[in-house]
Amino acid sequence: MNRVLVLNGPNLRRLGTREPDVYGAATFDDLVALCRDAGRGLDLSVEVRQTDDEAEMLRWVHEAADERLPVVLNPAAFTHYSYALRDALAQRTAPLVEVHISNPAAREEFRHNSVVAGVATGTIAGFGTMSYVLALQAVAELLAEESAAAGR
Repeated sequence: MNRVLVLNGPNLRRLGTREPDVYGAATFDDLVALCRDAGRGLDLSVEVRQTDDEAEMLRWVHEAADERLPVVLNPAAFTHYSYALRDALAQRTAPLVEVHISNPAAREEFRHNSVVAGVATGTIAGFGTMSYVLALQAVAELLAEESAAAGR
C-alpha cells in the first residue's frame, strides 16, 4: 500500500464554518474521513494534515520529497504568493496534485494565479471536497503507471 500525504494550508481546519457558500458544509473531520475512505478504496494509505504555518508546510513538503511520497496539496492562500512553498515543491520526487475545493479562476482576481501549479503534476479544482477524491484517483493512476513502466 502506497503512502500519500494530503496537505492543507491556512484556514482549512475551519471548513464547515468558513464561507459555507464557497467551501460547503463539510467539516475538516469530514474531509479527513473522505480522503481516508477514498484512499482505502485505491489501496493508498492516506495521511491528512493541516497547518496555518508556512514553515511547517515546508517541513512536510521536504519530508515528502525525502521519502518519495506522493502529495495531494491544497495550499489555500499559500497558492497565490508562497515562492518558498513553490521552491520546496520543485524538489518533489513523486506525483504532486494541487487541489482546491472552489474554482480559483472563477473567484476574485488575486486568486487566479497559482505559484505552485507550474511544479505540480496537475491541478484539480472546483468540485468541492470531491476534488480530493479525484486527486487521490489521479495519484493512484500515476503510481500504477510508474509501477508498470518499472516492470517492463
